[in-house]
Amino acid sequence: MHKISLKDWVILLTIVPTALIGFGLAGYFSYSRSSELDEFLNLRAQSIIEPLAITGKTPLINNDREELRHIISAIHRSQSSIVKSIAVFTLDNQMFVTSAYHGDTNLMRLKDGHKIPAYTQSEQTDDFILFRSPILDELDERKKNGIPYTLGYIAIQIDKSRMKFKQQSQYLIAFTMAFLASLLSAIFALKLIRNVAKPVNSMVQAIDHIREGKLESRVSGQLVGELNFLKNGINAMAQSLGNYQNEMQASIDQATVDLRESLEQFEIQNVELSIAKKKAQEVSKIKSEFLANMSHELRTPLNGVIGFTRQVLKTPLSDSQRDYLQTIDRSANNLLTIINDILDFSKLDAGKMVIESIPFSLREAVEDTLVLLAPSAHKKNIELSIKMSNSIPDSLLGDAMRIKQIMSNLVSNAIKFTQQGSVMIDVTFDIINTKRAAIKITVSDTGIGMNRDQQKAIFKAFTQADQSITRLHGGTGLGLMICQRLAYEMKGDVGFSSRENSGSIFWFKFECGINMLSLCNELDTLRLADKTILYYEPHLHSRAATYEILLNWKMQVTQVENISQLTSALENSKQAEKSFDYALIGHDRNATALSDLKKLITQIKPQILHIHLAINSNSPSLQDALLASGALSCLSKPITTYKLYSALLADQDNLFPPKRKILPIKVLAVDDNEENLKLINALLLEQVDQVVLADNGMKAFELCKNESFDLIFMDIQMPIMDGISTLKAIRRDTCNSKTPVIAVTAHALNGEKEKMQQQGFNAYMTKPIDETMLNHIIYEYCDVDYFINVTKQRLSIATQVTKITKNTQIIANQTSAVIDWSLALHRTGGKENLAREMLAGLVANLAESHEKISHALISRDAGQLKSLIHKLNGACCYTGVPNLTPICQELETQLKRGITLDNLEPEFLELFEQIEQVSTEAPKLLAQLNENNSIV
Repeated sequence: MHKISLKDWVILLTIVPTALIGFGLAGYFSYSRSSELDEFLNLRAQSIIEPLAITGKTPLINNDREELRHIISAIHRSQSSIVKSIAVFTLDNQMFVTSAYHGDTNLMRLKDGHKIPAYTQSEQTDDFILFRSPILDELDERKKNGIPYTLGYIAIQIDKSRMKFKQQSQYLIAFTMAFLASLLSAIFALKLIRNVAKPVNSMVQAIDHIREGKLESRVSGQLVGELNFLKNGINAMAQSLGNYQNEMQASIDQATVDLRESLEQFEIQNVELSIAKKKAQEVSKIKSEFLANMSHELRTPLNGVIGFTRQVLKTPLSDSQRDYLQTIDRSANNLLTIINDILDFSKLDAGKMVIESIPFSLREAVEDTLVLLAPSAHKKNIELSIKMSNSIPDSLLGDAMRIKQIMSNLVSNAIKFTQQGSVMIDVTFDIINTKRAAIKITVSDTGIGMNRDQQKAIFKAFTQADQSITRLHGGTGLGLMICQRLAYEMKGDVGFSSRENSGSIFWFKFECGINMLSLCNELDTLRLADKTILYYEPHLHSRAATYEILLNWKMQVTQVENISQLTSALENSKQAEKSFDYALIGHDRNATALSDLKKLITQIKPQILHIHLAINSNSPSLQDALLASGALSCLSKPITTYKLYSALLADQDNLFPPKRKILPIKVLAVDDNEENLKLINALLLEQVDQVVLADNGMKAFELCKNESFDLIFMDIQMPIMDGISTLKAIRRDTCNSKTPVIAVTAHALNGEKEKMQQQGFNAYMTKPIDETMLNHIIYEYCDVDYFINVTKQRLSIATQVTKITKNTQIIANQTSAVIDWSLALHRTGGKENLAREMLAGLVANLAESHEKISHALISRDAGQLKSLIHKLNGACCYTGVPNLTPICQELETQLKRGITLDNLEPEFLELFEQIEQVSTEAPKLLAQLNENNSIV
């Protein structure tokens, strides 16, 4: 007991126990009080939200926003000490009503993909607690198995600041008291220590001398009690230190050795950190590949919707059915655009957004966007019109999807914030040089406009010009910021001018390449030249836009803007004994459209037989009623070039000019897959004079040594000699060293395009080959003086629509998801015979492919498997096998990444199953097609 110093005893028996007990009790009671406050706050919040969920059921069912707003506002006021905001959301996660105009409803809203909770749940943040409770209708007939039907949910934002203040105050008081108790104990301890300080100091001095190496130092004098024992101990310690000095030196030496070993361990750890960094980079690469694959998985079902919709559009349809299907097609494409935006947003945020440069039609992109947004304008009786000069180059090179995204945002905003009047779009351009043009699209509206404060915040992320706009119109306020950054990426900008209550004008500029190759057939407007047309349109901008189109077609236009001018024009025509060939009547009021237009049709019909209408509605019933009154067609505004042309010549066939001429060039196509060669041969022969085929790289190399080609399409993965080796040999040892070589492959990992360009390929194409891209590549890399306009794929297929439709209708109810005949036709450019031959070729080789893949699996030959799967994948690219194709692509991707065969066992089992299904279903389909062809 006496080996411990008195000072230590004092500290141990006074300060330490007091401090431990004091702080322990302070912490315990503070924590208990904090937990009680938390529990009290949760119970109080539940006592608020659960009665509200019951009370809010009836107003939500009756769609009574005011009653529900009154209820939650009253609760908010009565519980304002803790309640920050109350909001009610519908079943589709849309805000129904809120008690706070400036509350953060997005924070209270359930995240995408989360279901409405079945009971009251809470979510903690730093400053708030979010409670969500379902609004149930136990009497609703839609409940299943006794489970009430969910109408929506109510969310309450609870402010924790007052509770936090109480908790902090509790902690402060408790720990202050504990600190004071410890301080008082320390005072008494120090007083006790001071009474024995003198003898202790002498001992300390002796110890200091010993520490300095003066081991002869001793403590002298007569001491009593514990101090005497301490003196003897110090003297003994000094004696012992001399004895242990040698042992200490040995210990120091050992410690030095240990330190060196530790340094070596640090070096090893640095190496491990370097390896970990490389692994992190690999993970980043895998993430990029995952995004690419996820993009494919998300787009695949949408591509199915779009593809089947376009196939149905090729069949005979009523005008209403065609309009509905075209709306579905545009909506699906818009959804596809949104998905692509979500997947690419991280690239935009990181400054790595890649703006595509692919051929597109400017007029088609603009008109498609407006037609998609037109119904929302019609509902508000807003005049939507577009004026686009015919001198603007239509065939451009750029990112049509981004252009449509920006335009859709600006036009939808204009419609959203315009209650009456019109939304007008003007498209202008400036030629930068012979290869580039600057396009400017201006969107003007007669809406609510903005004040100066609102204008300052318009391009800030997650900010609306007016915070109440979120409640009135929805939106996150992020769209304009994204549009501006996208415009920057396209070497352009977004700007605006606005006055409060006087409307706004938004514009955006962007640069595009001028594509010398036209993407679509020009309309045969000579058939309308010198035709007379009476054009009535009250709206100035719509009248000017359509008038410019008609003048460009060299029609003789008499335009009028009111009923009196229309009557005068008819009387003058009657007196001159001349009648108009056409009448185009525009109307801008939905409420009186039927009665007004019926009167005009009755007035015009005796003098003009061909009457066409343009209205602010896409209602089939209204259009049918107007057609029944004597009109030949009824167009939904805005009037587009193609819709107007089709309406005026609806009773005539052959609206488009004949197919293009064949280019006098020689092209070499190299692919190890017989079906792929057959298809690319057919596609090329539609455009070029001569096509030479080679089924492996060695054969292509031998051909290139003896013949000169204008263009070479080269598959990458081939036996004997792969595409990259063949390219290098052709560049080194043949007369085609300067010939453009295009890489073509059935599957590409992220970044493979750049890899092919680094290897020396001039361009890059993926299978299935897109005809538009093929046309552009032929034009870009072949030095020709002329090129006739390219027929769109859907129009080339339309020339065969009768026969294809008959075949499709015969097999529609018999073809399963194993074989998609419409997809096969789409991938062969509508060539039924070619599609049938390629499907037969695939089926003929399936058994052999199955056997070879099985043997390679048994022998665990990953290289052979990679080659076999690649070949099968290429064969599937041009046949309609929607289930077999993705599993082939997935296996090829995994094999390229080096995934072990054991981990791919489920995928190979699925592959064999799909091969068996195709082998069973394909002969049945081919037999039906052959039978139908014999009947035809």
